[in-house]
Amino acid sequence: MDDYARIEKAMAYMVERAVFQPGLDEVAAHVHLSAYHFQRLFCRYAGISPKRFLQALTLERAKRLLKEPHALLDVAHALGLSGGSRLYDHFVQLEAVTPGEHKRQGEGVYIEYGVHPTPLGNVLVATTPRGICRMGFVDATSADELLARLAREWPRSTLHHRPEATAYVVDALFAAPKAEPHTLALHVTGTNFQVAVWRALLTIPEGQLASYTHIAQALGMPKSSRAVGNAVGANPVALWIPCHRVIQQSGALGGYRWGLPKKQMVQAWEVAQMQTSVSEPELLTTH
Repeated sequence: MDDYARIEKAMAYMVERAVFQPGLDEVAAHVHLSAYHFQRLFCRYAGISPKRFLQALTLERAKRLLKEPHALLDVAHALGLSGGSRLYDHFVQLEAVTPGEHKRQGEGVYIEYGVHPTPLGNVLVATTPRGICRMGFVDATSADELLARLAREWPRSTLHHRPEATAYVVDALFAAPKAEPHTLALHVTGTNFQVAVWRALLTIPEGQLASYTHIAQALGMPKSSRAVGNAVGANPVALWIPCHRVIQQSGALGGYRWGLPKKQMVQAWEVAQMQTSVSEPELLTTH
């Protein structure tokens, strides 16, 4: 088992056992490591300590994410989100294909793809010369299935397996932040409504949540919550278009294309990133 797989397995275990508050020794034993080695490995690859991740799954997460839900979405600003955090030290610019490009069905477009390990699970990334066009977890569905969907959306494009060309997408999320923020482009295909919803998702502040109703209201279509939900579920670029930040108005998690445990994992990882630094790791208590 490689290091990324161990961290993903540990996170999944903590999600499943969060109510029991597993200690460092217990989680380390689950991935067949000593507590000391596991602590160092987790901090190195996840960018947070196991303790912070577990806190974010429990009371701390609830306090942070569900506070002042009426103010969680603000689409009055630009079409993206820039910030100083590790996750969004970029300006994320979303660009939709034009009607003419859609009609040509990707003719002449060269799409590169690769599968990359992350602390949250293996992801398939596909990019065009203009940006990221697909990103999804391959533990929830196969890479072949994701590629088949991509081929249906861009039927006349040329697909080429070239992971060295797509690694930057994952590095931007999980590697050490760069000194200067930079623009990261998304190049997606969707209906006008879907694209409007995806742009709205980009304005949800990191570490906060919005409901389907909030998004529908922000788009000026308060009765379109169900349609918003369908558009959220059709998100082609996981993590960068943060559909994991959308919940039901009741506070329930709602759906997630990659499964609810994965949604909990992503939300907790994102919140924990905001709480601490790897340079000052904290230990889980041992039982």
